[in-house]
Amino acid sequence: MAKNKRIAALRAKVDGDKLYSLNEAVALVKGNATAKFDETVEFAIGLGVDPRHADQMVRGLISLPHGTGKTLRVGVFARGPKAEEAAAAGAEVVGAEDLAEKVQAGEIEFDRCIATPDMMALVGRLGKILGPRGLMPNPRLGTVTMDVKGAIEAAKSGQVEYRAERAGIVHAGVGKASFSESQLAENVKALVDALQKARPSGAKGTYLKKASLSSTMGVGVRIDLSSFEG
Repeated sequence: MAKNKRIAALRAKVDGDKLYSLNEAVALVKGNATAKFDETVEFAIGLGVDPRHADQMVRGLISLPHGTGKTLRVGVFARGPKAEEAAAAGAEVVGAEDLAEKVQAGEIEFDRCIATPDMMALVGRLGKILGPRGLMPNPRLGTVTMDVKGAIEAAKSGQVEYRAERAGIVHAGVGKASFSESQLAENVKALVDALQKARPSGAKGTYLKKASLSSTMGVGVRIDLSSFEG
C-alpha cells in the first residue's frame, strides 16, 4: 500500500499528456528519485525502424560525456600475453576454455564481453547463451579486437551499448540520479546524436518517434523531441 501511495504521489507530479523539454524532464526525474539508493536514470526512445530487417538494424557503442555512474564488469576471452594484458587492464574475468565452461554452466559474471579474434571459434559456440543477453562480442562494436586494453578501458569509462529491440525501441542507462541536471541532459543528447548518426539506410519516414526519461523507482516523463534539435 505504501508503495502504491508513493507511485501515486510521483505520478501526480507528472502530466502524462504533456511533452516536456529535455531540461524539464531531467529536473522532474531527479526530483522524483527519492529511493534510498542512487537510482539509475533510464532513457527510452522509439525509432521508426523494424530491426527484423538487416537494413534497419540500429546498434552501436558510445562513450557518454559524463559516464554512466556504473562500473561494468568485463569478461575477456583471450590466451597468453593478451590474457595477461586483460587482467592487468582490470578485466574481472579472463579465460578461454575454462571461461567457456563457466558460461555454459550459467556463471556469467560480466556485463560486457570482449574477445581476441582467435577466440571467436570458441566464443561462437556460446552464441545461444551470450546472444540473447546482448553479450556476444562483435567486431563492429569493437569488442572483438587485439586492442584488449583499449576495449576494457572504454567499457569502464562509461561506454553504453545501444540496440533497437524488436519494436524499434532503444533503452539505455544515461547516468545516476546524483548526476547534475546538465550532466544528464548532455548524456541524453550525446546518445540521441549517436542514434541519429546510426540511422540505417532502410529507415523511411519519421526516425525519432517518441522518447521518455525515468529513474529506477520513478515514473516515465515524456520528452518533446524538438528538445534535441540545434
